[in-house]
Amino acid sequence: MSNISSIAFKYRSYTPIPFLLLMLIFQDSSPLTLIIGFAIALLGELIRFWGVSWAGSETRSTGGVGGTFLIISGPFAYVRNPLYVGNIFMYLGLGIMSYALFPYLQIIAILFFLVQYYFIVKEEEKYLREKFKDEYSDYCKHVPAFLPRFYSYKNKNVVQPPYNPKAGFHSEVRSLQAFLGISILLVVLWLIRS
Repeated sequence: MSNISSIAFKYRSYTPIPFLLLMLIFQDSSPLTLIIGFAIALLGELIRFWGVSWAGSETRSTGGVGGTFLIISGPFAYVRNPLYVGNIFMYLGLGIMSYALFPYLQIIAILFFLVQYYFIVKEEEKYLREKFKDEYSDYCKHVPAFLPRFYSYKNKNVVQPPYNPKAGFHSEVRSLQAFLGISILLVVLWLIRS
């Protein structure tokens, strides 16, 4: 199972491509789906930006799991995997924007990514348990993996990096470009079809 987790982690940036191609090929947007979907996808991107502004560019690694800090601030105080939660919102939002094969493509994509993230998180948590030991165990007891809690987790003994939106933006540029590029392409395809 560790091998599956490693593969899922290494290729996580490429697995959305087949779903994006299907969204573009079978696009059936309307102004309403474009607006609602964009709002949901934007929420996902904002969650991601908030997270990478705390975690930094270490979240971009595909070579292997690692991390200098146990991040428990910002969105990590509410959910252990905010970047993946943000991704799910982005995929769902873009799927609604495209309205391609709705709702089947969106359901299949969300289920696929939940399974993929399950394996990725297992790999990441193995590393975090080994490196941060009791601090990570306490964090896991109080903060859920994917469904955010309503109040923030705090542990003054866990050293945090500074909140750095500039570094977060630098780290998030590729995701932001992909999000905006696909959004614009879906609007253009809708205009051509209308």
